[in-house]
Amino acid sequence: MKATKLILILFFLGVTVYSQKAIPTDYFSDPLDIPLILSGSFGELRSNHFHSGLDIKTQQKEGFPIYAPADGYVKRIKVAHYGYGKALYIQHPNGFSTVYAHLQNYAGAIRNYVKDNQYKKETYEIELFPDETMLRVSKGDVIGYSGNSGSSGGPHLHFEIRDAASRPMNPLLFGIEIPDTKKPIVSSVFAYPVGNDAHVNRSQNSQKLRLILQKDGSYRSEKISAFGKIGFGISTYDQQNGASNKNGVYEIKTTYNGTEQFNVLFEKFSFDETRYLNRFIDYGYWRNNKSRVQKLFRQPNNPLSVIKNEVDNGYISVEDGLTSNYTIQVTDYKNNEITISIPIEGKNDTILNARTTMETEDYIYADQATSISKGKFNIYIPPNSLYEDTYLDIEVKGDTLKFHEDVVPIHKNITITVDASNYNAADIGKLYLGRINYKGEPYYNTTFRKGTKLSARTRTFGSYILAMDTIAPSIKPVNFSDGKWVSNNKTLKIKIEDDLSGISSYRATVNGKFILMEYNYKKDVLTYNFDDNVINETENNLKLIVVDNVGNSATFEATFFRK
Repeated sequence: MKATKLILILFFLGVTVYSQKAIPTDYFSDPLDIPLILSGSFGELRSNHFHSGLDIKTQQKEGFPIYAPADGYVKRIKVAHYGYGKALYIQHPNGFSTVYAHLQNYAGAIRNYVKDNQYKKETYEIELFPDETMLRVSKGDVIGYSGNSGSSGGPHLHFEIRDAASRPMNPLLFGIEIPDTKKPIVSSVFAYPVGNDAHVNRSQNSQKLRLILQKDGSYRSEKISAFGKIGFGISTYDQQNGASNKNGVYEIKTTYNGTEQFNVLFEKFSFDETRYLNRFIDYGYWRNNKSRVQKLFRQPNNPLSVIKNEVDNGYISVEDGLTSNYTIQVTDYKNNEITISIPIEGKNDTILNARTTMETEDYIYADQATSISKGKFNIYIPPNSLYEDTYLDIEVKGDTLKFHEDVVPIHKNITITVDASNYNAADIGKLYLGRINYKGEPYYNTTFRKGTKLSARTRTFGSYILAMDTIAPSIKPVNFSDGKWVSNNKTLKIKIEDDLSGISSYRATVNGKFILMEYNYKKDVLTYNFDDNVINETENNLKLIVVDNVGNSATFEATFFRK
């Protein structure tokens, strides 16, 4: 018997190992029974991360059935106000797992399991890990319905396939078919001189190159004059048939005088490395121009595995008096491609536009921990929070901290602490640290209190202020009134708002019994669904308590009647 079990274990291990090496292209069926059109592709460059799946359009509507693409079991369920919203994770016997995010709702036994646990724990936000025997699914089963929950910008299904190590992989590798006859589009190309003696067109600063469209559809840049160590960068995107969304590309290759120099391939990455996207792009250019330029060279502190091949970290070395040619080839998954050729004349010329660095009294060594105190503020920067040694521009005026500008990426959380001992003890509990947004208003950062000191962690440079919130949230019914009948209502909707520190929590009861209300932060609306069948009385007393992030609370009470 023991020998039989050992053989079975070795068999399944072998299947898993094999399946991870040979990607199955006919194992998973489509998760939606509608034409698959993408609003987002795998590996696409997003804020602080690479996109980990496919965003499938749902015709600007919610409620399309989502089907299990293969047999398996539900291994994880997460319901959150933000992020993935309502998300579902299915484990499959071949070692891969699939993920579905921004759902409108779950289906059948999955929905009942989630709802039962939400009521049991009296919370909307919940994370569950069912036993593998509890929620088994077969290929083709309806597991949920497409929606717009969480931080989704519109109705769609976010769909992922992950390997046995939970690394997201490009679903197109598994046979998911997306019609695509369009070539990638190039927005801009840049040259980056590196080192003290390098220059491009007599400048030590990055140079945007003028591109000239050729008759065959390729591009050729104007000839550049260069010398020394040079890197290049590109802003590019892809579009599939039926959509105008600017999605990510599949592969970028560069060559120098015919020899492959650098290769980026978006097939798989790990979540541990995804924030290094900020090292991969020209972060300062992105913040100032809203265009992400991918650097086709690897700088120190860039461990990205999407870089598959490189010579001299992707840099070229241009010698005086020699002509050469650098090419960039951008390809989508369907092998539609665009090529850019950059002719180079090697010329060690006089530099007219020298590189300048703003020097301040605060110089940060990236590999060392640093503590800086100014005014009532203290800043702790852990080692390797920054990618390279950097001068920081830091100033304090009263309760406001100017903490450099958001043109330099931060990799690890930096802690800002402020001494609020000059405030009355009664007011300290209403204070918080907020980052000043583009409107000049403080946006709440999760704030911790210890005596008279407040602290917050951040991975974004900018201006921060010690702000106060003494105003309770506002609560207004949307589709009912106090003392009225609601027999025809399918839901109760209530608008909740807090203009300063923001909503922290809420709790609703009817006749003293907890009811589940879903919070849509994008519309500031709480919704209770009468299908929950927890309200059975004719006369019902509703009580809702809403608390903001500094503890101000508001209570709303109303009576409604229902048959």
